[in-house]
Amino acid sequence: MKNAVKLLCGKVETFPKGTLVHRPWTALSRFGLVLSGAVQACCDDFEGNRMIMALVQPGVTFGESLCFLKIPDSPVYIYATEDSALLWLSAENLYNGSTEASVLAMQARFTALLAARTLAMNSRIQTLSKISLREKLMVYFSQQAAAAGSTRFRIPLNREDLATYIGANRASLSRELSKMKREGVINYDKNEFILLRHTHL
Repeated sequence: MKNAVKLLCGKVETFPKGTLVHRPWTALSRFGLVLSGAVQACCDDFEGNRMIMALVQPGVTFGESLCFLKIPDSPVYIYATEDSALLWLSAENLYNGSTEASVLAMQARFTALLAARTLAMNSRIQTLSKISLREKLMVYFSQQAAAAGSTRFRIPLNREDLATYIGANRASLSRELSKMKREGVINYDKNEFILLRHTHL
């Protein structure tokens, strides 16, 4: 682990809740690993409405694609949703022509990170591609249940962020959640959910 951090020029930084970790329209020279806390990657639409692109919890990386592609004018910004500690890593030393076994191994791991990010975006597309609000919620809840390995799970979003994440109005979201609870599809208390039965999607 120490050798990997050294190879990737690791640097730990802390960010208070609500502060920007990365500003939009600027190049991201390093990708991050959340050590504690949580961050969100977002961008705004033409009307200034926030869209949540990714939710990043402890032990998960972010910004790999932006860092690798060196995009200078990405609209994506990243901010801390909790007091957070991040490990910043650089991929520069992975592509300097070295044939050392340690470098080649890290290249393979970094490529795996990029592939995992693609799969994560595919899960997001599955949610957003559904037409009805209930379908979107059921896909999202099913994904969270699968990740937790249980029908009981906790989501990393408050109601406002959940509405933003699935592209819904907050009032409509609250009504649909209440309806699903009454119908015995789900049960919940704040961010704790239980998936009681599946509906046809």
